[in-house]
Amino acid sequence: MLPSNALNSLASQGDMGILNRMNAPSSPPDWLPPGKTAAVCFSIDDVHPATSQDDYETGGDLGDGALGRVETMLHRHPQLKVTLFVTPDWRPRGLVRRPSLLTRIPIVREHIIWPTLHPEGKMRVDRHAAFVDYLNALPRTEIAMHGLHHLHRGPRFAVEFQEQGQLECAGMLRQGLDIFMNAGLKHSGGFQPPAWNLPQALIQALGDESFRYVSSGRDLLTPVSPDAQTAMSGLRGVSLLFPQELAHNRLLHFSANFQATSTPQRAFDIIDNGGLLSIKAHIFKTGGGHTMADGLDDLYCNYLDLLFTTLRQRYGDTLWWTSMGDISERVHKPC
Repeated sequence: MLPSNALNSLASQGDMGILNRMNAPSSPPDWLPPGKTAAVCFSIDDVHPATSQDDYETGGDLGDGALGRVETMLHRHPQLKVTLFVTPDWRPRGLVRRPSLLTRIPIVREHIIWPTLHPEGKMRVDRHAAFVDYLNALPRTEIAMHGLHHLHRGPRFAVEFQEQGQLECAGMLRQGLDIFMNAGLKHSGGFQPPAWNLPQALIQALGDESFRYVSSGRDLLTPVSPDAQTAMSGLRGVSLLFPQELAHNRLLHFSANFQATSTPQRAFDIIDNGGLLSIKAHIFKTGGGHTMADGLDDLYCNYLDLLFTTLRQRYGDTLWWTSMGDISERVHKPC
């Protein structure tokens, strides 16, 4: 649900105009264009071809389903860009652990599949031409990869990358890229690991496979400041506010720092500190026995609609409405 009084707070502050902002803190060189003092990006996870005839709809109904909400927001806010994190071959039907005696047996429980699954290949995006055509036609939208199957054996079944070595990670990345290529789905060179988990082997594989950016660290609680670091989900100890290069491979990392449960003031604080307001959503609200706090239902869309309007009124042309792919392209442009 939304923060208490969030909508009223936005409505009362929408006409305040541009405030005096703090000097921009140290950040990667040239990540902001001239004349821009902060930025906004919006990304959505778990997009795949499931329809309302399946256990839960995640984009397969195209404009008549969850993607219709995305299209409406893009229409209402011409400055907005969106990154859709698409899973090439989504496997879980259920998102909770199914009862089984095997899940109670030590060692065995770590090597079995816990949730119910779709038939193999059912959700491969290269078998859903209308879905691919719809995504490719969305304006101001970039597609990035969200795992391969969004599945792992054992109780942490949504955490797809755990103990795999670099070669296995690279093989999984190549499988996903092959599916995207066979489907004709445009890809921005970005990656969001399922359940946020980004082990070192995956970082190395992403760099070796020429991915340009990754989003792992997710922190909705750490107070905003120029030197704030992530301490919640996924990668910890990276910048909460700014894009940051990882290790030697120039892979650019983006933290998610805002969602449906965040207050408008957190958005203002991030922007006033010269940072990137990185807004996160999941494409569905409820499905597979699970409810997402940041699921893109009508209520969250209404909140974002008012937030986007308020940000335009409050910050004007000083705010860069962008995407992770656009930022990575700017940071990695030839010298």
